[in-house]
Parts: sequence; structure tokens; C-alpha cells
Amino acid sequence: MIDYGRPVVEVARELLGCVVRHGETAGRIVETEAYHHSEPACHAHVGLTPRTRVLFGPPGRAYVYRSYGIHALLNAVAEPEGVGAAVLIRALEPLEGIETMRARRGRTATRDLCSGPGKLTEALGIGLDLDDTPLGDPIEILPRDAPAPPVAVAGGRIGITKAVDLDWRFCVAGSPWLSRPAG
Repeated sequence: MIDYGRPVVEVARELLGCVVRHGETAGRIVETEAYHHSEPACHAHVGLTPRTRVLFGPPGRAYVYRSYGIHALLNAVAEPEGVGAAVLIRALEPLEGIETMRARRGRTATRDLCSGPGKLTEALGIGLDLDDTPLGDPIEILPRDAPAPPVAVAGGRIGITKAVDLDWRFCVAGSPWLSRPAG
């Protein structure tokens, strides 16, 4: 069982190697980013609002939001209730339901299916309707069934302009499935 009620940076590292499953599709987490209300890149930085209430709620829930008006992005709420924090799931290694993923994404190259946060939600069929649902049903994040993979601190998070100095992006070292190379 994953303990989400801990510091978000710890949870972001621990999720590497875990499996996200939704319906018949699944993939192993190879890249994450941590976000905490104390820093301005986090949605919770503005405080409690209708949009951010999920981030301040109990840990172990899905925070799914729309990015750039196009993509739904999946986050795992972390830290104790009352602290606004979540881990963005950035990339997966596709494991199950690959043909379904290809159909949803309109792509044939397996490398293109889950190598970014918008790509993986599209491939797994995760939409805004799954915001504020428990991570266990219908979206599952299953603990690793093998020892922890080697972790690379990949440095700054991607696609943000605030708090870029925080090295809160984590990747499985050497993974070919990342959204961008580590380092």
C-alpha cells in the first residue's frame, strides 16, 4: 500500500516503478514531478478554491485538471489533509492494453503512447470526470512488485515558469519512456 500522507517529494520518488491501471490499460510510472502549496508553480499556492479543494483534501485521491485547455493531467494528492500538494504523473512505460492505447492516441509507435502527462491520460482514458476519485477505483496506482528502480533526479520541472529552481522532477534512470531525457 502506498502512503500518500507523507512529504510530496518522497511520494514522487516512491511512485517510480509503480503501475497505473485504468480499465484494461496499464503502465509503469517512469517520471513524476512534485508540487507543494508553498511554491508558486503549484495550483494550491493561491489557497483553497473550488479548483484546488482536492489538493487540500485527504491524500490518495486523484487530482485531474485540464492543461492548456486540451489535456487532462493526472496527479496523486499527497501530504496530510489541509496541505495542498500532489505528484504529477509525467510518463509511463506502457504495459497492458497497448492496442487500446494506440486507438485512443491515434499513434502506432509504442514510444509515443505515454511519454508525457497529456499523452498518458489520453492513452489510459482518464478524463476530468475522474477528478477527486480515490486512487484505487477506478484509477489504481499499484505498488511496485520489484525492488525500487534506480532514480535520477532529473532537475527542474517541465513546462513551468515559476519555482524553476526546485529539482522536483524524478525519473527512472535510463528509461526510454520519459517525456524528455533526464539530466
